[in-house]
Amino acid sequence: MHPIAFTPGEPAGIGPDLAVLLAQETLDHIVIAYADPDLLTQRAAQIHRSFTPHIIDEQMPQAPAPAGALYVKPVQLQTQATAGQLDAANSPYVLDTIKLAVEDCRAGLCTALVTGPVHKGVINDAGIPFTGHTEFLAELTSGTPVMMLACPGLRVALATTHLPLRNVPDAITRESLSEVLIILHHELQQKFGIQRPRILVCGLNPHAGESGYLGEEEISTITPVLDDLKSLENMDLVGPLPADTLFTPRYLENADAVLAMYHDQGLPVLKHMGFGHAVNITLGLPIIRTSVDHGTALELAGSGKAETGSLLAAIEQAENMAYTLKRK
Repeated sequence: MHPIAFTPGEPAGIGPDLAVLLAQETLDHIVIAYADPDLLTQRAAQIHRSFTPHIIDEQMPQAPAPAGALYVKPVQLQTQATAGQLDAANSPYVLDTIKLAVEDCRAGLCTALVTGPVHKGVINDAGIPFTGHTEFLAELTSGTPVMMLACPGLRVALATTHLPLRNVPDAITRESLSEVLIILHHELQQKFGIQRPRILVCGLNPHAGESGYLGEEEISTITPVLDDLKSLENMDLVGPLPADTLFTPRYLENADAVLAMYHDQGLPVLKHMGFGHAVNITLGLPIIRTSVDHGTALELAGSGKAETGSLLAAIEQAENMAYTLKRK
């Protein structure tokens, strides 16, 4: 049983709360938090929970931690963190926890990485260019990331991730779209055990372009890519379909995943359907990475009202993906 690495994320947010609350669970998995143990101990006292950090030095644990305890691989804060109050001085700490966890995953010491929420704005305020976990992990691993969120009954992957809307059409080229679809198809096979995935592909424009009257991208880019991949790679692809009708039972009942063209085209549907139990998954990396589907929730930090549903789902998803991959 290999451990799962967990990075709680922004120290002023609910990530430390989630780590403390995770320690209250009876876990079937070995989870190691990459964090400052003093931060977690202080947050536990603030939310009135018992908590014992079991410090990991070199020897990796062989069994889940007992109730009330959590394995912690220490990473020191730059300055004391206060729940609900962002401090740019701790931005390097956030990135250091991720770097160390990735190193242990790549070294085979951990089977997967589960990430808590980070605050992009405060990291940028520290003078560190940062657009998100997905892009940062790609830099660390030299991977080609594809962002996918999943909840019971629905998986939604994205052709583009954190881009201003005005930049999306230019970012969708035949080459980039083909690469995303190939990665999505392959990862559904390898990490989800789906022999021949059926993928629904959204159009970019309203009504999927309305035969060119509402945009040309479906004709010039999306349809040719789908035709090539169906012919050359024998992929089961359906589209481009209008996004306003694709997310209906008629289409989804026989689909394994949906590819949306941009962030807010597909994710609002998924989050409405499974918020609190959805999981963010980064495909196309040499490691398994899942994440919670919510933000830092600064207003809840230190209140004891954070909920662990999405974190537990992310851990379960990571374990399932690791198991499926191992069987290949």
